[in-house]
Amino acid sequence: MLKRTPLFDLYKEYGGKTIDFGGWELPVQFSSIKEEHEAVRTKAGLFDVSHMGEVEVTGADSLPFLQKLLTNDVAALKEGGAQYTAMCDENGGTIDDLLVYMKGSGRYLLVINAANIGKDIDWLNRHAEGDVKIKNISDEISLLALQGPKAEQILQQVTDIDLAALKPFTFRDETAVGSVRALVSRTGYTGEDGFEIYCRGEDAARIWKLLLETGRDEGLIPCGLGARDTLRFEAKLPLYGQELTKDITPIEAGIGFAVKTKKEADFFGKSVLAKQKEEGVDRKLVGLEMLDKGIPRHGYPVYHQGVQAGEVTTGTQSPTLKKNVGLALLKKEAAELGTIVEVEIRKKRLKAKIAKTPFYKRQP
Repeated sequence: MLKRTPLFDLYKEYGGKTIDFGGWELPVQFSSIKEEHEAVRTKAGLFDVSHMGEVEVTGADSLPFLQKLLTNDVAALKEGGAQYTAMCDENGGTIDDLLVYMKGSGRYLLVINAANIGKDIDWLNRHAEGDVKIKNISDEISLLALQGPKAEQILQQVTDIDLAALKPFTFRDETAVGSVRALVSRTGYTGEDGFEIYCRGEDAARIWKLLLETGRDEGLIPCGLGARDTLRFEAKLPLYGQELTKDITPIEAGIGFAVKTKKEADFFGKSVLAKQKEEGVDRKLVGLEMLDKGIPRHGYPVYHQGVQAGEVTTGTQSPTLKKNVGLALLKKEAAELGTIVEVEIRKKRLKAKIAKTPFYKRQP
């Protein structure tokens, strides 16, 4: 039986069409993917992403433990700060990409991908040493994402904290959202400004309804996984299982900014990743813009001068650009801007060119 979030019973009320997403019954859309995408780019959208995993890591040795497990420099975090990072194996392959929140000395919250909850927690437990406690609280926590240029204006009406003072990748814990207490974080996965709201599962429906009612006149609408994917794709935000896998390193995937090989602490994959940073990589994640008519899809082979150079990781018709575009992991000789390549679509090789990414970047 598919897993369901605490908001499942509300999906039908708001017109949600659900699909099987990695063992979860989640909404792919409420109105249409294009309408929801446009709402987030121009106004605001609300997502239920309660399937994501949350793990508490606490104890006197939690910082050195996380420094060993994560590629970013967790020691640089201050209380109330969040950080994007990766967790790698000994070979530099990506186990997961995640957010880490510092709640206080020896108190951290990790937010991990839903499909990876089991293996991530196994990996954490396997390497825990000293005074470190690992607690999976995924079933207790719901996560709502309010995203778009009007997100701050909408959320400010139902919270007493000054959101203008909440900088990107910072958060406030035990914050009032209406009559509910929640952790409010200025983070997201759409390429837009916005907030992620972590609350108890039993409070999620109340916040969902409150936000949609408060933001109705500002154009806020509920959004599904379809728009979430097109939004993150345009902003070149990686999706685990496509742009990142155990066979793709963070450097190859273009998130080297989250790999701090200069930090003192040793971490899994450090030597491999340091070498890739210093010497470069044999393949890299690049943008594709189709020249012939066709949409590049995940797994489609990409050819350069008649030889396969890699494959598409994500592709779609960009709702913002109105073009057929994709991301592909290609050998470096095929990865230069402007290079002409061919994507095999339904047994035909169609021309595309290597294009600049991200396809979309929010204007400050």
